[in-house]
Amino acid sequence: MELRGAVALVTGGNGGLGQRICHALAREGVHIAVMYAQSREQGEQVARELASSYQINAAAFQCDITDGAAVDKLIADVTAKFGRLDILINDAAYNKSVPFQDLDNLTMEMWDKIMAVNLTGPMRMTKAVAPVMKAQGQGRIVNISSVAGLTPTGSSIAYAVAKAGLVHLTRCMAVALAPETLVNCVAPGLLEGTRATANLRSEQITNSAASSLLKKAADKDDCADMVVTMCRTETMTGQTTVIDAGRVFH
Repeated sequence: MELRGAVALVTGGNGGLGQRICHALAREGVHIAVMYAQSREQGEQVARELASSYQINAAAFQCDITDGAAVDKLIADVTAKFGRLDILINDAAYNKSVPFQDLDNLTMEMWDKIMAVNLTGPMRMTKAVAPVMKAQGQGRIVNISSVAGLTPTGSSIAYAVAKAGLVHLTRCMAVALAPETLVNCVAPGLLEGTRATANLRSEQITNSAASSLLKKAADKDDCADMVVTMCRTETMTGQTTVIDAGRVFH
């Protein structure tokens, strides 16, 4: 897909990885809708930086992706602002660190919230943008999962299961939305300087880097570049690419 002049909605666009994705797309001439959940000032700052740095249109939008009505309003507002919507990046996420063996502290309330944000939220977003992209005759959706969705590791069982669901949702939506919309997924390993990493236990951070072949964290710019590739592609859909400095092979 030709990226220059396209419009992308990036959920969690004010986060550590989300900002890198926004910048990578904006460098290609993509107009950016930066979606944030709570940090309005930060979301608007990111939008201003994108507009001034790359001479593209950018705006910030607030949305709770666990609220169906709010998601529908978001898509309506973005399409009204930009006139179209070509790309959806499902990057918004939530996690809370609970050791796998500590089932007592993995409450059902925590399970429900993690599922609502990390799995049901992307489903809501995808369903909301699907008719827009179909009517346009083209669309790209990129989900941001995690290596926790490919092997039993990560901040909690709930997070691992939600991210595994997102990997399979990618495959199922690739089938459902073809041929107009291509759906792919990036599964990062440990990323430094993100809110998700800040919620991890210190031993998880140390072990993740030490156990990788390259002995370091995954690179946020590598992940953002892969997102750009998945937006540009014409013949890849339903795929998940791992970027984790060599820890998980699938």
